[in-house]
Amino acid sequence: MALSSRTYIIGVGMTSFVRPLTKKWDYPDMAREAGQLALQDARRQYKDIKAVVASYCYGEPTCGQRAVYELGLTGVPVYNVNNNCSSGSSALMLARRLVMSGVEDCVMAVGFEKMESGLSEKYTDRVSPVSKHMEQMVSLGGDRELINPKVNQFTSDVIKLFAYAAREYENKYPTKLTDTLVDIAFKNRKQGTNNPRASFQNLMSKEAIATKSMLFPPITFGMSSATADGSAAAIVCSEEYMTRNNLQDKAVEILAQNMVTDLPSSFEKSFIELSGFSMAKLAAEKCYAETGLKPDDVDVLEVHDCFSCNELFMYEALGLCPPGQGVNMVKNSEWRSNKDGGELLYLNKKWVVNPSGGLEAKGHPIGATGLAQCAELVWQLRGEAGKRQVEGAKIALQHNYGIGGAAVVTMYGKNRMETTAKL
Repeated sequence: MALSSRTYIIGVGMTSFVRPLTKKWDYPDMAREAGQLALQDARRQYKDIKAVVASYCYGEPTCGQRAVYELGLTGVPVYNVNNNCSSGSSALMLARRLVMSGVEDCVMAVGFEKMESGLSEKYTDRVSPVSKHMEQMVSLGGDRELINPKVNQFTSDVIKLFAYAAREYENKYPTKLTDTLVDIAFKNRKQGTNNPRASFQNLMSKEAIATKSMLFPPITFGMSSATADGSAAAIVCSEEYMTRNNLQDKAVEILAQNMVTDLPSSFEKSFIELSGFSMAKLAAEKCYAETGLKPDDVDVLEVHDCFSCNELFMYEALGLCPPGQGVNMVKNSEWRSNKDGGELLYLNKKWVVNPSGGLEAKGHPIGATGLAQCAELVWQLRGEAGKRQVEGAKIALQHNYGIGGAAVVTMYGKNRMETTAKL
């Protein structure tokens, strides 16, 4: 096969995301459902898939094989990836690279997770992959005392890392940060009420977000993403495959995609840097450079809101506003209704971020999150998002981050003609 410089998403699928231990299913059931939905969406059969990339964190080796055997036994290669919370985007990136290489012309990425009530580490007899990050957190003045006796060490450490980053932001750019974090969380949860696949579809009030279940100041439960069970899938193909099979009506182009792992700045003098700021910034800059597009060209974003403060940091890392101006961007926002009656918040009266409800409303099955973000943006660019629809959306941007670490930024275009016009 020839090298393919243009790659397209032709099918996406996603299960409902549900709170762990509330539904009787296992990861093969999840992957079968998401995979079948993606195949139906792409008007393909599993025999048309030339390779599979599977993403998950909580599972044994070769879970990917066991999961996709529910779709068929065709002998295709199955690659398993694990990049913590950015696993789904890592799977999509590998699937795209396989297509770009010319080795395969139609590849499925599928992410799934069967989780517990919190994050955990299963192997305690060896060096933790996040030990360097947590040691740096302590060296910067943090501590590793449990935030709550009911919360395990890993979950506690992650919450503290982002809470310390939020405090650093507040000190660096003097502002009353809590109100902004509440506004971001409320935005996500309100937009999530229109997502039938989200774990949380009941609107949480601003008062409840601000005061209920303080985890570690300034982070409350309402400003956090909760673990979930679920799966999402996407099918990537070459331009030649798309054209040959007359799939242009389903296709959304991946315009650019970049992953950045930890930089020297990650381990210097900043909690914000330790939580992935410069990684996202560099990945986004590479996407803008590759496409010739600018932040102002973007219409809709799915951003990794593991905590509301991280979404705030990403406004600046992704170039939506200058450093320190994220709070003002939230203040200068307005709610607008679309033709289906859904309400969306336009940040700085320009961008809609996390119309899906984000991780905070949708839930966070770690291996599936990046592909769920992809699915949402595909629906947005096709105009299929209903009450979540950002009207007129042509360019989309996705940010997915996994501590340890990897930040993946992906840019999508509605279709070739309109994308080329903007370029």
